[in-house]
Amino acid sequence: MPTKAATPAPRAQRSSRGKRLSLVIPMHDEAPVLAALFERLDATVGKLKLALEIVCVDDGSRDDTLDLLRQRARTDKRIRAISLSRNFGKEAALTAGLEAACGDMVVPLDADLQDPPELIAEFVRLWEQGYDVVYGVRSDRSSDTPLKRTTANLFYRVFNGVSDFPIPASTGDFRLMDRCVIEALRQLPERNRFMKGLFAWVGFKQVGVPYVRPARLAGETAWGYRKLFRFAVDGVTAFTTLPLRVWTLVGIGAAVVALLTAIGLIVRVLIVGRDVPGYASLMVVVLFAFALQMIALGVMGEYIGRMYQEVKGRPTYLVKDRIGFDA
Repeated sequence: MPTKAATPAPRAQRSSRGKRLSLVIPMHDEAPVLAALFERLDATVGKLKLALEIVCVDDGSRDDTLDLLRQRARTDKRIRAISLSRNFGKEAALTAGLEAACGDMVVPLDADLQDPPELIAEFVRLWEQGYDVVYGVRSDRSSDTPLKRTTANLFYRVFNGVSDFPIPASTGDFRLMDRCVIEALRQLPERNRFMKGLFAWVGFKQVGVPYVRPARLAGETAWGYRKLFRFAVDGVTAFTTLPLRVWTLVGIGAAVVALLTAIGLIVRVLIVGRDVPGYASLMVVVLFAFALQMIALGVMGEYIGRMYQEVKGRPTYLVKDRIGFDA
């Protein structure tokens, strides 16, 4: 059932009869799970009365992922594969898949089956009721480590606290999007892409569906804590300039403290007499001011670095091969 955080009432109902559903699956070293993935898709999405397209994006895999996709595409015409020239990252691979998908409805999902394909039927039902975006909400993340759950909750709190376009908590890329949403996303030219934020920015009628997030089927995730931290910084800097603006307030506050301290020292000298300043307290003040300056420069550097990436105008990804798109 939809969550209570549903947005305003959707449009009139629409029919899925004769419509095409595109699944977009970014892949990086997913050979161990491919057989189980396509078996689950056949048992669930394959039974829906929809024309089905499965767009797999190989993001520079080092194992047999691409070879296995080639083999399956020869016998299953629903499968289309895009091979990127190297590993560009999940956001770029997802962008490539969304731009290649031609369905009336598009569903991105992970290859490790932590996004249960069984939920797609419910997504389609809500799409028929008029919702343009139906996203999955991870109501139970017990399969994640306590540290990952804690950091994820902290990220959503921080992001939604500073961003003008909050994203629903405990959501990922797993969602169904109408063709109008896909066309809107294709108009966004930025290269440092934080897809969760872009999904929220484009708007449209959205509703959430809670589900229990299962454990990864096989293998190990490539998302270590260092990469997740980098991803979180990208998300915050892509959707708010508050980290830049806050340093104006810090500067004003530091100036007020300095002014009050100077007044206090003058009054003390006039009343008590001259006092020899302490070396330790002086070093603390100097080091603290230096640390603030370095943090401010670091925040500015993050934004300047993103401007540098954008003005170069390099493509988000490069395609080495396209498989099954001529069928």
